Amino acid sequence: MSLNTFGHLFRVTTWGESHGPAIGCTVDGCPPGLRLSEADLQPWLDRRKPGQNKFTTQRQEADQVRILSGVFDGLTTGTPIQLMIENTDQRSKDYGDIAQSFRPGHADITYHQKYGVRDYRGGGRSSARETASRVAAGGVARVMLAAMVPGLTITGYMVQMGPRGIDRSRLDMAEVGQNPFWCPDPVAAADWAVYLDDLRKSGNSVGAVIEVVAEGVPAGLGAPLYGKLDSDLAAAMMSINAVKGVEIGDGMAVAALTGVDNADEIRMGNDGPMFLTNHAGGILGGISSGQPVVCRFAVKPTSSILTSRRTINARGEEVDLITKGRHDPCVGIRAVPVGEAMMALVLADHLLLDRAQTGGLRGEIG
Repeated sequence: MSLNTFGHLFRVTTWGESHGPAIGCTVDGCPPGLRLSEADLQPWLDRRKPGQNKFTTQRQEADQVRILSGVFDGLTTGTPIQLMIENTDQRSKDYGDIAQSFRPGHADITYHQKYGVRDYRGGGRSSARETASRVAAGGVARVMLAAMVPGLTITGYMVQMGPRGIDRSRLDMAEVGQNPFWCPDPVAAADWAVYLDDLRKSGNSVGAVIEVVAEGVPAGLGAPLYGKLDSDLAAAMMSINAVKGVEIGDGMAVAALTGVDNADEIRMGNDGPMFLTNHAGGILGGISSGQPVVCRFAVKPTSSILTSRRTINARGEEVDLITKGRHDPCVGIRAVPVGEAMMALVLADHLLLDRAQTGGLRGEIG
């Protein structure tokens, strides 16, 4: 049974552990003839890599990606693309204390219960280190999207840290790359810096909410019921380490709305249907409407903290545990480029699915 692969036609299989010699992925289903090099992928990995500021883990990884197959003379061949990223700054000794004890809130105990064996060094496969492979694969998807849907853009940013959210009246997308939090609100970013620094120094951590928006998505992607674009997006985002909740459009907030408030009214514009609002997040009945696709996900606080927590060990003995090592005080920061990558992978997959089913046929309006 293989449960390390996701996607239908554009398929990605990730491999490797946090403290193994390397991590990577195989991307299968990428169309041939696309110009692709390591330089196309590296900028996305550089956004995710650790140790860039005091608010992320101080593990120093270059995250240099290598293309091992599927590209010849600079063009994709249509065969599996193998990507590899070497691990160069493991400190496995930091995890000796948890070899027999289970970190509260972490996957240690469930891995042990399921498999009877686990790689305790950095969490093995349950480590957020695995997400570097997803970002590399997302880079391949972005190349494909740029060729098939010119003008499609994907932007991720943090909208909440702990209980502190952004003020959307101050939303400025130019600010996203100007602070360590990928935050579009400069006032909130300054507040988060003080808040997170205090938490970090006290040996604690905090959760976050990330929003990912894809603009320029054509209408018609997805299918009713079991091939919904939003169900695949939800599954993709939920599969990211530490994610505990996913919303599309207004998400849980729609429960407080009436039908009058929630329905996205439609008028005829010069270039086709024009929606007056976007409560649905760009997806109706599982199919993209042509509006921006909006997805949010909540990331829990990092479980590896320097504050003593009560737990048990493999012998069933009650112990108190402090997790040593280098950890993100807010793992949501580096989840932003991961969320973007997962959006790219799902859209790339659904573009191929749509092309296979309809050949691009669309119903005419007007």
